[in-house]
Amino acid sequence: MKKGWIVAKVYQKENVYEAFNQRLEYIFKHFEHIVVSFSGGKDSGVMLELVHQYYETHHLAEKQIKVSVFYLDYEGNYQQTKDYVHRCIGKFPNFDYYHVCLPVSASCGISMYQSTWLPWDPEHEEIWVSSIPKGAISLENQEFPFFEVGMSDYDFQSKFCQWVHQKSGAKRTAVLVGIRAQESLNRYNAVTRKETFSRFGTIPYSRRIAHNVFNFYPLYDWLFEDVWIANKKFGFDYNHLYDLYLQAGVPFKSMRVANPFHQCGVQSLKLYKAIEPETWGKLVGRVNGANFASLYGGTSAMGYRGVTLPKGHNWESYVDFLLMTLPPETRKIYLKKFCSSIHYWTKKGGALPTTIIDELAKTSLQFERLGAPKNNRKYKQDYEVIRFKAYPDDVPIQSFRLVPSYKRMCITILKNDTSCQYMGFGQTKDELQKKQEAMEKWGAIL
Repeated sequence: MKKGWIVAKVYQKENVYEAFNQRLEYIFKHFEHIVVSFSGGKDSGVMLELVHQYYETHHLAEKQIKVSVFYLDYEGNYQQTKDYVHRCIGKFPNFDYYHVCLPVSASCGISMYQSTWLPWDPEHEEIWVSSIPKGAISLENQEFPFFEVGMSDYDFQSKFCQWVHQKSGAKRTAVLVGIRAQESLNRYNAVTRKETFSRFGTIPYSRRIAHNVFNFYPLYDWLFEDVWIANKKFGFDYNHLYDLYLQAGVPFKSMRVANPFHQCGVQSLKLYKAIEPETWGKLVGRVNGANFASLYGGTSAMGYRGVTLPKGHNWESYVDFLLMTLPPETRKIYLKKFCSSIHYWTKKGGALPTTIIDELAKTSLQFERLGAPKNNRKYKQDYEVIRFKAYPDDVPIQSFRLVPSYKRMCITILKNDTSCQYMGFGQTKDELQKKQEAMEKWGAIL
């Protein structure tokens, strides 16, 4: 196999249902405690049903194998999702359930005034989209020693898994997450990466999150159709929001059940208006920018569908203009990332595929070629480090998203992408100052 070739999918003899059960067999053999990460969506829903099916068929209760179900409630859900969660929490008596309604900060991709929002904000109970369900874990009854008001949802989930592992008394805990490679390139990479240091043994669809606590993605090779075939074949319950999505003509890839203000869901935020007007009325007053995002999500106004340059500007000057329209705190977040990118690409240099560099060589952009990357990373194709003599204003090649430019900065701002993922940065944590203030204010009652 030549270096740089893309590896094709290899189909096995067993179907995805059989493969899933083989994975469960392996997991239950090596782990005494299983946590099902439940979101109320189709993937985690079918996974919960299949885990219970396997658990009952193999009489695992007699072997004292523990299963916990964890659901982090983001407050702003469709009524259909609330109803489905209500039907699932407590559905299987042999399982333990954790329905969490706590003020942990979540990503917000719709507002220039806030990079995160706080579900179940104790200071603004009057604008909550819904009330805390009976039996859920809330600020008043939570007993998590690690919890802090305003901590990020990702941080909370990681620490929760460690806490529930310790509480179970099990030697090892496996956290089952219902992600599928079909959904995005990031998810595909999560289950096909080559490094082994963070795996459980040689299992590519696993990842260590703490000592003796591992994530597993047993549904990774399922297709959208496979989920619904399983629901039909076994008569599983599911979130009937998907029926409404189908009736509304929503594309399969846009049928999301998640944090309503996440940047990945901006384009579908407007669906609340048509599907559930009453909930939409509450969402409008919940986070600044919700109505604007519903109107212009998916358009050039929010960085989609071909952003054009205003007359009298180049992309660098347009960046300056956009930054001046932002609140000071938000502007500071972008400036830190943008300055870091400029310094990196004009002083140190960054790695790009040689095919992209060859394209750049045909443009007027000036850069130095510094040779192969001097790190231990295993690249799937040939890479080379380049250093720009001046930070590019625009990059006139087809794969411009892989190359830094002031145009990418503009699109990042228009997308309200304060984490700057569009520019290749990793996701940022919550603003430390706001978090510290929340901790000081609410620490006394926790």
